[in-house]
Amino acid sequence: MHAARKIIAVVAVGAAALLSACSSSGSGGAGGAGKSSAASGGPSLPDLKGTTFTILGQWTGAEQQAFQAVIDAFDKKTGATGQYQAAAGGNQAGVLATKVQGGTPPDIAMLALPGAISQYAKAGNAKPVDPAVSDAVAANYAKVWTDLATVDGKLYGVPFDASNKSTVWYNVKAFQNAGISSPPQTWQDFLKDGATLSASGVPVPISIGGGDGWTLTDWFENVYIRTAGLDDYDKLTHHEIKWTDPTVVEALTVLKQLFGDKTLVGNPDDALKVSFPQSVDNVFKANPTSAIVYEGSFVATTITGDKLPAKVGTDAKFFPFPSVNGSKAALVGGGDFAVAFTTNKAVQPFLQFLASPQAVEALLSSPGSGFLSANKNVPASAYPDATSAELAKQIVDVGDNFRFDMSDQAPATFGGTPNQGEWADLQQFLRTGDVQATAAKLEQDASAATGW
Repeated sequence: MHAARKIIAVVAVGAAALLSACSSSGSGGAGGAGKSSAASGGPSLPDLKGTTFTILGQWTGAEQQAFQAVIDAFDKKTGATGQYQAAAGGNQAGVLATKVQGGTPPDIAMLALPGAISQYAKAGNAKPVDPAVSDAVAANYAKVWTDLATVDGKLYGVPFDASNKSTVWYNVKAFQNAGISSPPQTWQDFLKDGATLSASGVPVPISIGGGDGWTLTDWFENVYIRTAGLDDYDKLTHHEIKWTDPTVVEALTVLKQLFGDKTLVGNPDDALKVSFPQSVDNVFKANPTSAIVYEGSFVATTITGDKLPAKVGTDAKFFPFPSVNGSKAALVGGGDFAVAFTTNKAVQPFLQFLASPQAVEALLSSPGSGFLSANKNVPASAYPDATSAELAKQIVDVGDNFRFDMSDQAPATFGGTPNQGEWADLQQFLRTGDVQATAAKLEQDASAATGW
């Protein structure tokens, strides 16, 4: 998910949990999605002239404009009127909880956390999708995306946008000046290139945004999925193994090779004062002090949004998070799912449309949003530039080896709150490098959290 939405999104599961005793009544008449797809123009959709429906989200600015293009395309095809509602203050979790509890839910809500989908489904607030919608999702997305939004055997969410959080961004000129001809593919080469950059005069080769604890959870997850593998990643995500497990200790030990090397990341106390946006600025400002920053695909929109002089795709490029000890391809990321909360007759057709390549193409036709999609039938030509197309291609190509951000699926008190839980524990790890103490504290905090 985009960095600016991280803190807001992680409280969604908790807000949904408060509604476990609530149930919402549908508005409008029940209606099914179309049963077939047109050969080239997308799914066959019903005539919905005179039908109005609402979609609650937290997108604003360029993102809202892009999503409005999707709504407009659907309205043009069906005669319906879709009304997008941006959550006040960006607090979508709170707004949705209040609306559901008050019996006036939106017809559709865009949810960034699988846990929130599960909570609302189990509470009887969310509505399962129709078979035509389920078929459309299966035809356009890898199974892992269906699994993320399936509760008790029923699909409740339609995947829409996605983020690639297994990307490492670098200053092309700094690499050239250091004599690095190609990006590293392995962890050891990554560390070696960092040392080369240091020797070439780069003050802090790898910029760490340690002031925002969530960036450190992303570092850990990308190392862990490569050292422990997919199965243990899934188990740790749901606290089915302890944070003192040898796989966690191994990942922390690997991560310490970076965090504990001051020639690569500078003084830990200084790194802990750097926010995520500042970590990007350090690499791509006019007089950069760093050459590499790890974070997701949203680094590109941070570069353009902060009006940095570096041009994405020319001065600022990325490479996949390096393999560790010959690890198989895997990708950590996030995304948003469209979830029905009423039986308004436009809801299921709109969900079916969202699952189609045509909806994504409408989304991408609006410039500047930075959106990506895991829809495997969207052509590369739909993306505004080669960088965006490659970021999306990696999400699609990895298939079922995609895993959703681990901390985003944890209880908010552990995986999503500043100055406590995993965020604070990994910040302390950056400061001290104490592997065993960090693993023990992570397990202590995970065990104290409720909502697993």
